[in-house]
Amino acid sequence: MEDQTTLFDAAFWITSASILALIMLSAFFSGSETALTAASRGKLKAAQDKGSSGAAKALAITEDNERLIGSVLLGNNMVNILATSLATALFTNLFGESGVALATLFMTLLVLIFAEVLPKTYAITNPETAAARVATPIAVIVKLFAPVVSAVRLLVRGVLRIFGVQTDPDSHILAVREEIAGALQLGHSEGVVEKEDRDRILGALDLSERTVEEIMLHRSGIEMIDADTPPQQILEQALESSHTRLPVYRDDPENIIGVIHAKDLLRSMYRLVDEDNTMEGVLKDFNVTDVAMKPYFVPDTTPLDEQMRQFLRRRTHFALVVDEYGSLQGLITLEDILEEIVGEITDEFDPDADHTIKMAEDGNYWIEGAMTIRDFNRATDWNLPDDEANTVAGLVIHEAQMIPTRGQVFSFHGFRFEVMERENNRITQLKVRPLEVVKAD
Repeated sequence: MEDQTTLFDAAFWITSASILALIMLSAFFSGSETALTAASRGKLKAAQDKGSSGAAKALAITEDNERLIGSVLLGNNMVNILATSLATALFTNLFGESGVALATLFMTLLVLIFAEVLPKTYAITNPETAAARVATPIAVIVKLFAPVVSAVRLLVRGVLRIFGVQTDPDSHILAVREEIAGALQLGHSEGVVEKEDRDRILGALDLSERTVEEIMLHRSGIEMIDADTPPQQILEQALESSHTRLPVYRDDPENIIGVIHAKDLLRSMYRLVDEDNTMEGVLKDFNVTDVAMKPYFVPDTTPLDEQMRQFLRRRTHFALVVDEYGSLQGLITLEDILEEIVGEITDEFDPDADHTIKMAEDGNYWIEGAMTIRDFNRATDWNLPDDEANTVAGLVIHEAQMIPTRGQVFSFHGFRFEVMERENNRITQLKVRPLEVVKAD
């Protein structure tokens, strides 16, 4: 009888210690899973650059999230099932048939509190630190369970393929841009990220998604020089212009034969100046095409990031935009692309640049029709769609399916648009406000 009591006591304590150890292992697996999946790879990379071997190991094992999750879940389920089995056997010996129910209740509370909530709360609070600490033992476990996990992966992918689901373990790499954009928008809404900082970073991210056609100066607004104009008038035009580079055409504005830089023009004319001759006499034989640079043409479908690289590679800031038929559509400069990142860049020759949008006391925004939807959204934090049109006037025309007349009012996309000015077939000025504001009045 004493031997049985001693044996029972020894078995009880050994089983209890085993259950406790297994719960600790379960907590380790649960916390590791949360830490490694929640940790920012950007922060881990920064820690690696500072010499953290744990961060480097964490980066390595999170390259294949499917294998990592499979290994951690396999280990976690093994220890949980084993701990539950031991607890059931222990409680059955102690309490008989009712031990199963008691063991279920006991293990549920134990696993929930100490093996799930507690370690995961710690891990989610300090994900990068926790990930660096657990990376080394988890790497060993991943290698140890590799054969079993590989077989499970094949089985899971086969089942998913039956239901038409394709898996891509590297899809997180393609979602980096969306993750950054979402974090910026969330940070701005919480007051952590300033609007200007958000707009600059998003503007840089969007360069590859946008084309030169969207931001170019339309051909109707291009200031040009006629190559057949007398030199004196060319000089006057260059001096009066707010631009340093002007396209030069002959016979037809579509026939661009060069681009003149004001410095080159003045330098060339200065060399011809002679104290004994009048300006008219000196310049009578001057040919503007002799100092004009070769025009640089780009397709209107060129992405902005590629165009910026071309500008830097060619060491030029000015390009003429043509369509697929070679017809002139507009022009684009390096400054135009930079403005998509940092916002409007103005100087002493742009006195009205900051006044393209005005807010009246009644809540209406007065804007130029040629203002791009993107610039308007950035200025107001609104979300007008820019899929069908590039400018606000273009959006109104697209939605109205007509060329509106002055005074006409339209309501779409949650906003009220009123046409204030129109020149020929162009809407030059609009008044815009959200419909909620109108209803509030």
